[in-house]
Parts: sequence; structure tokens; C-alpha cells
Amino acid sequence: MSGPSVTAVVDDETWIVELTVRGVWERALWLTTFGLLNKCLSHHPAGLLLDLRDLHDPGAISAPLWLTAAVHGERMEPVVQVAACLPDRTDLSARLGTVVAARLVPTFPTVRLARSYLSVSRPRTERVRLHLPADEAAAARARHMVTAACEEWGMAPLVTRARLVVSELVVNAAEHAGTPIDVLISRRDAGRLLHLAVVDGSPALPSIRLEMENPLTERGYGLRIVDAAVNGWGALPTRTGKIVWALLKS
Repeated sequence: MSGPSVTAVVDDETWIVELTVRGVWERALWLTTFGLLNKCLSHHPAGLLLDLRDLHDPGAISAPLWLTAAVHGERMEPVVQVAACLPDRTDLSARLGTVVAARLVPTFPTVRLARSYLSVSRPRTERVRLHLPADEAAAARARHMVTAACEEWGMAPLVTRARLVVSELVVNAAEHAGTPIDVLISRRDAGRLLHLAVVDGSPALPSIRLEMENPLTERGYGLRIVDAAVNGWGALPTRTGKIVWALLKS
């Protein structure tokens, strides 16, 4: 068995996150998995697929973590459905196969079946998608789209912050990725939550620069502005690049 690892990839078409856990279930792996699992749920995906085929967990010690994640997903609005892929006839499959556990975390023998289940059962959300080139006009078009969406959905109080955030995210993507950009805008939590996301073709995840040599002239304030304007933000890899998302509450 290869060394322990935890990875997460989001499908920007279905909005389903696939969390893959490999290795022997020990404290170090638990800590890493716990942190990334929270990050995945904070993204508020349409579904969470747990790929546990290469997880060695005699005694099914990891089961409470998967069940807790599913309970948390049930309490979100819209609901985040959780499904798992793992081999049959293991301690973990037996633990997750009980009546209550199977309702919370249905299990499947292949990733394809689990993905199909989540794709069919994922909640319907109001969402618009804008395809943009990596040029100077991209941010202006994104601002126009987010304004129209907020007004259409009765979320006008969020327009100012939403325009600022989507502009910064698109400018960052255009400058640093230099690839075509997708902007996704969706309404969540009965209209109380606006989800903004920018997808590009670069795998490099963004981070806030803690120190700047010349703060009066140096660029790099984009993510600081985003961080101050939103209720939460983050980034996850996709199969072809990354997605940077932000949540704004009305």
C-alpha cells in the first residue's frame, strides 16, 4: 500500500467534490482528512463523494467521521448528499451498511456508481454560468452578470460586495492563470446566501501574501479585499485547473 494521502477534486460541471483517502487510518491521517473534509463542506458542494477504496481501516475507526460529515451535510441548505465508494466485506463497509448509516452514507462498489447516484440526487439550485476569455473586458462582464443575477433573485443589498469580489477573482484568474475563465453564480439557503466561483485552467491555488516588500506600489491586495468582503472563501483543484469560491450572506 502506498503512503497515506488525502486529496480533493471538484467537478465544476456537477459541483460534486471527490475526496480520496489512502493509507492506514491513524491519527496523522485523521487530522489531515478532518481538515480537508471541513474545507470541502465549506465550499457547499452539490455532493460529496468519499473514495475510500485504498483506506486501510480495520475496526472501522473512521466511520464516525464519515457519518458526522453526512449529518452536517443534511443540515445545510440545500442539502449536501454524501456517498462512499469502498470494497465490500470490510469492517468499514459493514459499519456503514447498517440501516441508519446506509441512509446517511450510501456505499457503492465503484466511483462511477457513486458519482451517478450523487449526480441524480443533487439539489436543484438557481445558477448562471458565464464563459470569459482572459482579457481586460472579463471583469466588467462578470460584474454585469452578478448585478443582473442579484437583482433577479431579490438580493440587491449584496450587489456592491458581489461586484467587488467577482471582479477581484476574475482579474486574478486573468493575470495569473491566463486561461479561459468560467464564472458561476448561484443562490443558496433560500436566497440568503450568494455563492460566487471562478474556474480557470491553472492548478496553482491562491493564497494571501502575509508580507509585502513595498505595500505602496506592489500588487497583491486582491485576496485581502476578497477576504474582508465575504463570509467565507477558498479554493479547490479541478481536473483541469482550480476553482476559487466565495460566499456572501445577505
